[in-house]
Amino acid sequence: MSTKEAYSPGDQPFASEPVSPARMATSIRDLKKEYVLKSETVRALRGVSFDVPEGDYVAIMGPSGSGKSTLLNLLGCLDKPTAGSLMLGDDDISVLSDDELAEIRSERIGFVFQSYNLIQQLSVVENIEVPLYYQGKLGSSERERAILLAERVGLKDRLDHRPAQLSGGQQQRVAIARSLINDPYFILADEPTGNLDSVTTDEILEIFDEFNNEGRTIIMVTHEDDLADRAKRIIRLKDGMLALDAKVSEERRDETRQAQRLAVEELLAKTN
Repeated sequence: MSTKEAYSPGDQPFASEPVSPARMATSIRDLKKEYVLKSETVRALRGVSFDVPEGDYVAIMGPSGSGKSTLLNLLGCLDKPTAGSLMLGDDDISVLSDDELAEIRSERIGFVFQSYNLIQQLSVVENIEVPLYYQGKLGSSERERAILLAERVGLKDRLDHRPAQLSGGQQQRVAIARSLINDPYFILADEPTGNLDSVTTDEILEIFDEFNNEGRTIIMVTHEDDLADRAKRIIRLKDGMLALDAKVSEERRDETRQAQRLAVEELLAKTN
């Protein structure tokens, strides 16, 4: 499937739409990444290019070996490209030092992981504050912001609870709040509902929808088509190259949301 093909009925190729001036959360040009394993060179990315404007909601997909994990590591400033450029705001990560990458990683990217990655000894509010702790920015105003974010994701009555006292969905809500504490370029979500049931998955996706509607940029890595269809745009990788860059129609997004909510209602009716 070429980059100019529609992802599915109702979707249109992103590249064919007129591009209005917009500030980019990230801009990728001819991105390449190679690894040397013993005597063999693995070309994980082979010249990928795309932009993510601020306020976009992108799902990145691809089979095992497509370069999806490599791209995730580069977007998260966990690695640097072999060639090409990856701009995060005004910073090109390909020319930054490890210390500079660590600074951007802690201050300008919000991470949401499949396994939540919460600190068991800390409360909900303290876990949300963790990125600020590493920057030495803890204070009364920062504590207030952490509490407000906890309330925004539905944890008003769980502020002093520790992860072991929370459900999986509640823990992921903490992770989402933590990802926003630094006002990042974007939320980078890696299979964010992989450990959750259907009911909780829909709740988490509703939170993503809400924050995206407020202008937050979300880049989500997923292997699930129904999750990808909740995004505004799908980027599919294959063999380290861009196989598809398609905009998801609002009609299709609505149909997907409605189908998932109906499935949740049916599940709840069976279990009650």
